[in-house]
Amino acid sequence: MRKMLVLTAIALAFSARAQWPVFDATSNMQQIMDEAENMAEFVSMVDNQVQQIQTLDNQLSEFKNYESLFGNPSNVVLSMVAPLESDLENHEPGTNLESLVSSANGSNALTYNDAGIYATVGASFQTPGGQTIQRPADQYKSFAAIINSASNFVAVADNAAQRRAAIKDSIAQTTQQLQNATTDAEVQKLNGVLASLNSDLASTDDEVNQAVASAAVQDIQNRNDRQKQIQALTEQQNAEFTEAVSNYTAKFQLLNAPTTFPSP
Repeated sequence: MRKMLVLTAIALAFSARAQWPVFDATSNMQQIMDEAENMAEFVSMVDNQVQQIQTLDNQLSEFKNYESLFGNPSNVVLSMVAPLESDLENHEPGTNLESLVSSANGSNALTYNDAGIYATVGASFQTPGGQTIQRPADQYKSFAAIINSASNFVAVADNAAQRRAAIKDSIAQTTQQLQNATTDAEVQKLNGVLASLNSDLASTDDEVNQAVASAAVQDIQNRNDRQKQIQALTEQQNAEFTEAVSNYTAKFQLLNAPTTFPSP
């Protein structure tokens, strides 16, 4: 009986030992090496991401530094830009020569005295005998054209003087802001505005010069017409004089024969 128990115990022992797991050192080592390799790749990937984040952070710092040095153009607001745009968009105050001539009215020339500076010609006059003579207004249109041109010049010059004062004030403000500018964007914008203001200032001179040229051209035309009328009148007078002499000669024949007196 004891033998049977011993044999049974030995059999059970061998049976239990047969169920224990088998340990494979080579396979386990390979798994460990694979895990280490995967861990190394993960660490490398994390390191690359850290470097990328650091690079982006450096770029952001550079952008912020750039913005602090050069500024943001959209944040630069200049008070003198709106008046400049308004002045540039306005029509020129002067009237062109064609309009000045077409609107010339001889009747206005007859009554014009420029606030009492000149003597009024008047639309009519009286002869010593008391007869009232009406002046032909159409013949005074050329004088009215000169009056219109001169009045246009005065209006343009007054307008230009007022605008020049405002533009020069804006130039002074822009120059002061340019001296106090802290960013490149502000400097660039102020330089652009300053160039535009100087161009606008020059344009006022051009407007005045244009008004002067209109008056000068009309005066030249009037002088030319006056000389033309004088020449035409001279030609007419010469022709009339030649015709009168010819008619007189035909009417009154000169005696070519010697005068004879009757004998006593």
